[in-house]
Amino acid sequence: MKNKNASLSFIFFTILIDVIGFGIIIPVLPSLIESLHGSGLSEASRIGGWLIFSYSFMQFFFAPFLGSLSDRFGRKPILLIALFGLGLDYLLHAYAPSLTWLFVGRIIAGICGASYTVATAYIADISAAEEKAKNFGVIGAAFGLGFIIGPVIGGLAAKYSIQLPFLIAAGLTLLNFFYGWFILPESLAVENRDTQLNFRKANPVGSFKLLSQKGLVSALAIAFFLLYLASHAVQSTWTFFSMYKFDWDETKVGYSLGVVGVAVAIVQGLLVKRFVLWFGELKTIFIGYSMWIIGLLLFAFATEGWMLFVFVLPYCLGGVATPTLQSTLSNQYSNQEQGKLQGALTSLIALTAIFGPLIMTNIFYAFTQEDSGFHFPGSPFVLAALLILLSMIISLAAFRKRLLD
Repeated sequence: MKNKNASLSFIFFTILIDVIGFGIIIPVLPSLIESLHGSGLSEASRIGGWLIFSYSFMQFFFAPFLGSLSDRFGRKPILLIALFGLGLDYLLHAYAPSLTWLFVGRIIAGICGASYTVATAYIADISAAEEKAKNFGVIGAAFGLGFIIGPVIGGLAAKYSIQLPFLIAAGLTLLNFFYGWFILPESLAVENRDTQLNFRKANPVGSFKLLSQKGLVSALAIAFFLLYLASHAVQSTWTFFSMYKFDWDETKVGYSLGVVGVAVAIVQGLLVKRFVLWFGELKTIFIGYSMWIIGLLLFAFATEGWMLFVFVLPYCLGGVATPTLQSTLSNQYSNQEQGKLQGALTSLIALTAIFGPLIMTNIFYAFTQEDSGFHFPGSPFVLAALLILLSMIISLAAFRKRLLD
């Protein structure tokens, strides 16, 4: 139990530091793009969407391959390779001399994006079936805390230089690499590993076939896709939206994301397990989806900047649904398949990150440019609410069908 708790703590800190590193750069991204490209804020939002696209496009192709590698050779070596590559990549971001090199940095980061894939497979390895929803909630809590610490550090560090947030992210990631090298035990025993690496399955198309083998899994995979597609309304346009509509600076954006992080950490770390015990899986999912929709619509029609700090509460409460869905999916597969499953899910999430930022940032651009016939900066949040409504309908129908079978 002691080793199990230590391993879970390492995975928590791995994802925490990853998110801190990502969160650190969010407040400075518009200014960095403007400094390298010389464009205005509205145009910078479009370039920001393409930067996210380049990261996600590479992660989409490499996540199943790295997940399969972890099934064959173990979780620890693949996880450490990802951390080391990501740490070096932040240094490239810090000293990128042009927009082209910034894109190169995002491509490398996407290739090294196995940390999430292998980390979730690691959690599945060390968790009993009844513990998975709670332990997957640890991932959400790490995301929450990362968004508390990262954007606040990024907003404050940006006052000194644009490079400093990236240097901090590199230092944290490399420290975690060395910690994992000496402390982290392997979670996948040799006898439970795949005997060979199947390249036909170690790609997005092959991994998606794994998700299509079972009816419940297929339906929830579609729901996952819509859910994460919708999430890019906040992830990709929050900085641009708040700066454009309420004239926020990097520091205030950092503080607002810190509030989001506090709310996510509380929900994922404390409320997920309680909600499942109190209401059961089906009602927990319904409550989560409902809160997401309410929060997004409140964002869209906010008239004062302070309202965003309040409206993050119902939005973040929606996070009780995600670990429950992920736990259900994980329980459909054996230990030998967890790497492939998590790689498939990561590719699915990455696929939404290929299209989501482009869709949301271009919608924001279309409704904020000078020639826009209808001025509405909150339009991405309305689209996201509709996508989540559709995801909720699919999820609830799949769970009810399972109960009836």
